[in-house]
Amino acid sequence: MDTIHSCTYELLRRQGMTTIFGNPGSNELPFLKDFPEDFTYILGLHEGVVVGIADGYAQATGSPAFVNLHSAAGTGNAMGALANAWNSHTPLVITAGQQTREMIGVEALLTNREATLLPKPLVKWSYEPASAKEVPHAVSRAIHMSKLGAPGPVYLSIPYSDWDQPADPQSHWLYDRAVANMGLPNEAAFSQLVECLANAKSPALILGPDVDATNANHQAVALAEKLKAPVWAAPSAPRCPFPTDHACFQGLLPAGIASIAERLEGHDVVLVIGAPVFRYHQYDPGHYLPDGARLFQITCDKEEAARAPMGNALVGDVKIALDRLVERVPDSERAMPEPRHVPPPLSDTVGPLPPEAVFDIINDVAPEDAIYLNESTSTTPMLWERLQMSSPGSYYFAAAGGLGFAMAAAVGVQMAKPERQVIAMIGDGSANYSISSLWTAAQYNIPVIFIILNNETYGALRWFSNVLGVSRVPGIDIPNIDFCGLAKGYGVQAFKATSSQEFRDHLNASLNMKSPVLIEVHTIPPAN
Repeated sequence: MDTIHSCTYELLRRQGMTTIFGNPGSNELPFLKDFPEDFTYILGLHEGVVVGIADGYAQATGSPAFVNLHSAAGTGNAMGALANAWNSHTPLVITAGQQTREMIGVEALLTNREATLLPKPLVKWSYEPASAKEVPHAVSRAIHMSKLGAPGPVYLSIPYSDWDQPADPQSHWLYDRAVANMGLPNEAAFSQLVECLANAKSPALILGPDVDATNANHQAVALAEKLKAPVWAAPSAPRCPFPTDHACFQGLLPAGIASIAERLEGHDVVLVIGAPVFRYHQYDPGHYLPDGARLFQITCDKEEAARAPMGNALVGDVKIALDRLVERVPDSERAMPEPRHVPPPLSDTVGPLPPEAVFDIINDVAPEDAIYLNESTSTTPMLWERLQMSSPGSYYFAAAGGLGFAMAAAVGVQMAKPERQVIAMIGDGSANYSISSLWTAAQYNIPVIFIILNNETYGALRWFSNVLGVSRVPGIDIPNIDFCGLAKGYGVQAFKATSSQEFRDHLNASLNMKSPVLIEVHTIPPAN
């Protein structure tokens, strides 16, 4: 007779979810017993790292990843990473072990009190099955829920006493279910958008992560070329939706109200595709749009559509919408936009390097289809200025700004894309949030190149202190961290670069290795 345990594993097997990311506690051991040989378990040493690795893996594959956490404490440790996954529209099925049903009521140690409330509002659905027989159905529902509409994380709390219970004989109906979005946009609203674009004197495109997530980058290029329109990446972009070396590309939009309006001056129709309107950050008051501009948004996320402060929104499948726009929008007779200015590479130097020099060397040495993960937040504008990213799926960033993303997610992305080289560029402050990711990379021989830009300070905070006009703030400087020593302790080869040539040599050597490598390069901190 099938048990809840065997039924759930068969369901995961049929859905192609044979990789489990986790950090187990006692409540999770009954689920993991007799672990099937055709499954793979990826251990992270901290739950935030576990979710970060799964986040990268799910984003890179485009399919849900299965995560197993330890009750309330493990879920709590993972909440920062969960915020990033929520804002990235990452499909994750997160399970957490609950106490045995017999002792939930007395709140025995390791009981997850009000388990369904704990991960909210960072999940699409949160549930604890009412009985053991309901567990396979709840897992099936969670898998499909994670993919439908705007993808995102879901959460299940499962009592550990359920796994040995007999399964409902009809659970087999769950195994091969397929649930898919249709996602066709409203025809009347879509026709209005096509007409506005066709009649626009100076349209502008702003592209977001869902363009890249749906592999619609080529359609975005085709639309830009038909419209002869400038293209910006949406503010704080967690992915790169458009080739940065294309003539239409104008760079990364700033994350301020007035600053965005300034960039869009002179454009009468603004089309935002696959991004919120807008992901603002620093306080920069002003008009949302230039006078006379009309804004349209295409998004898979009804919440993003509803909360936008201006414009008309169409909710549907981003790739389908782009396909239809390319078919229906007429070719413009306008001249192509003026290409953006790309600064020339810096000369080689010694001592602490300008961050620009680091990106110049990476751009020169890395493979054309390299995948970059960025968590050197103070240098992000420089990265977007200098790195050429022309292939889909080439860039990942923490969508909620939660530190600890890049080092962990790089491991997951490299697992998902073994044919491409993953390079993670991480600030010294950010690296400490998920440093144990190095252990996972070493143990499973996942050949990520980790580049630590060490300026001995929280560079983004130093920049913000100037923006906010605050001085003599404690807790900004973080000197005396030996990242090479830490890496070697986790089993990762490590090198220190003190000049442009040393960094170039170490990066070239790392590209020929088939194991994880860390390069620590000292960089110039932001000016006070």
